[in-house]
Amino acid sequence: MDTFAYPGLTSYELLDSGRGEKLERVGPYVLRRPDPQALWRPQLEANEWQQADFKFERESDRGGYWHKRINSLPSHWALESGDLTLRIQPTPFKHIGIFPEQAANWKWVSEQRSLLQEQVDGPLRLLNLFGYTGVASILAAQDGWQVTHLDASRASVDWAAENASRSGLGDKALRWILEDAAKFVARERRRGNTYHGILLDPPHYGRGPKGEKWQFETGIMPLLEEAHGLLAPESGSFLILSSYAIGCSPLAFHNMLSDLGPGNVECGELWIPESASGRQLPCGFCGRWQRR
Repeated sequence: MDTFAYPGLTSYELLDSGRGEKLERVGPYVLRRPDPQALWRPQLEANEWQQADFKFERESDRGGYWHKRINSLPSHWALESGDLTLRIQPTPFKHIGIFPEQAANWKWVSEQRSLLQEQVDGPLRLLNLFGYTGVASILAAQDGWQVTHLDASRASVDWAAENASRSGLGDKALRWILEDAAKFVARERRRGNTYHGILLDPPHYGRGPKGEKWQFETGIMPLLEEAHGLLAPESGSFLILSSYAIGCSPLAFHNMLSDLGPGNVECGELWIPESASGRQLPCGFCGRWQRR
């Protein structure tokens, strides 16, 4: 199994991790929040952790709140990275609006566009299911992809549209869809639509806009098979599956993707290096299927 190289992200830095937490610099602020993978000892002194601007305090298995070091700190701020300008906002679920480890996939998608464009006459189409706040969608649109961005949460779609506007993209630069992923994919197949790239970064558990239930273990294989049916016939068309905090392994990802049919499959872990030590913080599993 592989580890996918982290290319770095301007304005973001993983400072340290350990004892079930991570310490990050996100734009101008330092955040301290839980990370169940960080079971080792921190490298930095305790006083450096105590100086974090924001610290997440867990109240239950499903949420918590952020403690500010000083009350004047903002509730949200902008992170600028290249052509991206994103709203960063600490949420009650410890998320902040960006998953930096996905930079490995953002870079890979850009590389595949260059290869696909040599054989495709017309626009390259990308479908981002479970698109969250839209970083992958925005980067792809800036790179020349024709992007369909989907999420089941109105708040996430609105956040993504705001990020696109902040990053200089017009209202019609992307196609925005508020929908249950499985229902949308099935409908696109009936319509005969295809995509040259499909991204899936599903949660372990969730609900669609009409209360549709999503459970990774029961839903992922049927969704992968349906999504695979949307891939364009050109050699090089691809599907990326990534997920965090689920009870399966890169080998399980490899087996699922191999079931989709002949294609190149690579699976492994996403990670971010600590600036304090170079140690790698694991950030979930990832698999890529690409048509030969």
